[in-house]
Amino acid sequence: MPIDHEHEAPPVHVSRRLAAILSADAKGYSRLMAGDEVGTVRTLTSHRTVMREAVARHRGRVVDSPGDNLLAEFASTADAVEAAVEIQHILRDRNAHLPEGRRLEFRIGVNLGEILAEDERIYGDAVNVAARLEAMADGGGVCVSGIVHDQVAGKLALGWQPLGEQRVKNIPRSVRVYRVQLAAAAPEPPGALVAPSYRPSVAVLPFREVGIDEAHRYFGDGVVEDIIGALASLPDLFVISRNSTARYHADPVDFKAVREDLVVRYVLSGSIRRLGERIRIVAELADTETQAVVWTDRIDGRLDQLFELQDRLSERTVHSIAPHVQNAEIRRALRKRPENLDAYDFMLRGLDLVYRLQRSEFERARAFFERAMALDPGYATPYALSALWHCIRRGQGWSEDPNADYEEAMRLAEAARERDPLDARALALCGHVRAVLLHDYEGAFDLFDRAIAASPNSSVAWVRSSPTYSYVGDAVEAKRRAEVGIRLSPFDAHLFFAHTALGFACYTAGDYEEAIAWGRRAMSENPNYTANLRFLVASLAAAGRTEKARALGRTLVALEPGFRVQPYCDAYAYRDPARRHALASHLKAAELPS
Repeated sequence: MPIDHEHEAPPVHVSRRLAAILSADAKGYSRLMAGDEVGTVRTLTSHRTVMREAVARHRGRVVDSPGDNLLAEFASTADAVEAAVEIQHILRDRNAHLPEGRRLEFRIGVNLGEILAEDERIYGDAVNVAARLEAMADGGGVCVSGIVHDQVAGKLALGWQPLGEQRVKNIPRSVRVYRVQLAAAAPEPPGALVAPSYRPSVAVLPFREVGIDEAHRYFGDGVVEDIIGALASLPDLFVISRNSTARYHADPVDFKAVREDLVVRYVLSGSIRRLGERIRIVAELADTETQAVVWTDRIDGRLDQLFELQDRLSERTVHSIAPHVQNAEIRRALRKRPENLDAYDFMLRGLDLVYRLQRSEFERARAFFERAMALDPGYATPYALSALWHCIRRGQGWSEDPNADYEEAMRLAEAARERDPLDARALALCGHVRAVLLHDYEGAFDLFDRAIAASPNSSVAWVRSSPTYSYVGDAVEAKRRAEVGIRLSPFDAHLFFAHTALGFACYTAGDYEEAIAWGRRAMSENPNYTANLRFLVASLAAAGRTEKARALGRTLVALEPGFRVQPYCDAYAYRDPARRHALASHLKAAELPS
């Protein structure tokens, strides 16, 4: 019998990923519907709009909302819990203004686990457990699984009530459950805004419109919406929703008032001005504490290019703000007295020192990371940066015990991953360490994929994944990933690493002249990074520039007196022995000690 291909079902695409799941349903919904169907539906619709907005503010995605339920997924556990808490505070405030018979309380459960994703739908035990946790919550309350509690307990200012091991329907294992004590989390009035730990907060204010006719008044709102959406995808920023900033139309902006009202550290404001048939958009990021301008940009174009200008501004903003905020945060931490520093400040101080690659400053960076870990043992980033610190110490030739540094780097990398399996920076750094030290390329690729899935706009995740593709010989993908990372953060203080990765990819591809160009650029940005100098020497030798290779080789040996070609190449992360052999021959051609 012939097969009817025309009526075959379309293929089903199913993937697996780690996600934090928020499940919510309305308590007493059927009873309220029986008493006032129209009023209850209105309340449900209004409440659900608030919930969707809160999910979006915290970088989540509403998967489904049948009946009185809502299901959402998040890349970050902390984001999911913060969204749940914010939802309950806002709904509590809204219910207080409703008649008794119209008040609709939601119960929320949050879980973390691997899910099955089919198109826009999600399935799996992780989803089922979240639904069971929701059923255990009180009206207006939140219950979370033990794994969620362990991920966020040290990061969020919340109270916790342990409910012990619970048996849940259709789940063969018991589940450790905690109830969030919302009163302990919210000393401020309901609806008060509190920026979470470890993420600088930013508010995007309405852009002032000058000379814009009524027909184009929508454009300013569109600019703000696009910028908020773009910034919300960055893992290191907490972005206030547009609903909370729409009332700020004053000119000039009172940064002190905005800081006090919204509890934010940075404010992005701007203007849209019409000059004949041309439009000028100016954006400015300011520190609300010092009132100093951190970043500014200007875009000019024709009136008929409104939407193109809007897209250009959003793209440039998301690419520019993160590194400027990080630099401002480092300067802020350096201004504080040591007794006033917290884990985030110590992490920033260490990050500022680690890549200067001056021996004494490098040693101090380790101490800062250790202080951050001691202050907050659940904070993943300082563990990941400490693992990287041990890798760099080996790579720079500064290690007195390379094996001990190897072991410590692996231990800290695993500790970082355990503390936050959705932290993009920690995942990417752990993947890099795994590839460099263990030559576990598949394990590294899995970590990089998870980092980028958690935060697609993380330049760290893209750039850190690049060298591993060179290790396995895929220079095209290595180059692409480094370029994506540079586009995402073109003003990064550590841009030399991205340029080193590009030079390494070009060397791997046999494009030695381009490798030399990128290597020299990286060297101009950081002349002490020996990982770059080695491949710049090799590229010069491979291109036949022997004298220049020898001269740079002497600089390398001065920085790393113990460098020897053969031990280095024998242990290098290239998967193909032939590539290690070629690298050794190029380095020896520069008369480096063998």
